[in-house]
Amino acid sequence: MANILIIEDERAINDLIALNLGMVGHTAAQAFTGAQARSLAAQAAFDLLIIDVMLPDTDGFTVYDRLKGTPAIFVTALGDTTDKVKGFERGADDYIVKPFEMTELLLRVEAVLRRTHKSAARYRLGGLEVDFDAKTVHKDGVLVELTMQEYSLLETLVKNRNIALSRQKLMREAWGVSFMGESRTVDVHIQRLRKKLGLDEQIKTVYKLGYRFEESV
Repeated sequence: MANILIIEDERAINDLIALNLGMVGHTAAQAFTGAQARSLAAQAAFDLLIIDVMLPDTDGFTVYDRLKGTPAIFVTALGDTTDKVKGFERGADDYIVKPFEMTELLLRVEAVLRRTHKSAARYRLGGLEVDFDAKTVHKDGVLVELTMQEYSLLETLVKNRNIALSRQKLMREAWGVSFMGESRTVDVHIQRLRKKLGLDEQIKTVYKLGYRFEESV
């Protein structure tokens, strides 16, 4: 997985991002100022930078200019279009505005890593193998035929492994739609995945919320 540098002065947010990146398999280094970020970058190579625009000793754009060559996602509390334009003009790969859902950030991280070829093309757990490029799934070496929707749901669960996802969140990410109230659609597809892939122990039901893919065998 990727080695990611988080440059965010709010410790609670920095810690939360690091925790969630670790849960999906990434390694996270934490900097709280621009100076700390430059020091860490001089000691190790990073696959991705997550940079807060507003830092106590400088701004995120200046930090990025000094660390050019590494993909970056800018984070800001401001919804100012000027900031977005400035970030993209400097070569930023993505931009996210606070407050944001952690699952949204993780998906953006995955998208940038995929574009920059820093993300694993396959995921393996026991006898399960998911090929993200070919969008195929093998179980114990045998190809398992999944519908496009079943595959999309599995990929969303795997890429957010160890994180509880609500049914609403799964609908948005795997189906690309929102819904209000109760829906059995997610539940039905979860049951199909469990049956086809033997994932009863991996796809856990989270009471009154949704589901979680546990990275354990």
